[in-house]
Amino acid sequence: MITVSIHEAKTRLSALIRTIEKRGEKVIIMRHGVAVAELVPLPRGSRTAVHKELKNIRILYDPTEPTQEEWEDA
Repeated sequence: MITVSIHEAKTRLSALIRTIEKRGEKVIIMRHGVAVAELVPLPRGSRTAVHKELKNIRILYDPTEPTQEEWEDA
């Protein structure tokens, strides 16, 4: 964890973000010795990965097959 003053954070923002990206560390921004904000890395994951709970869902019919009720009004 890195702590910096507001002035230092403004001056070194690009470098701090690079550090967050490379090391995964969070940065605490201080005002007069009191923590006021936190910069944290965003979680990285696969956007196409299937959630573990969705693997348990089973559909026992063809959801694309039209039902009789859909065609009676046509």
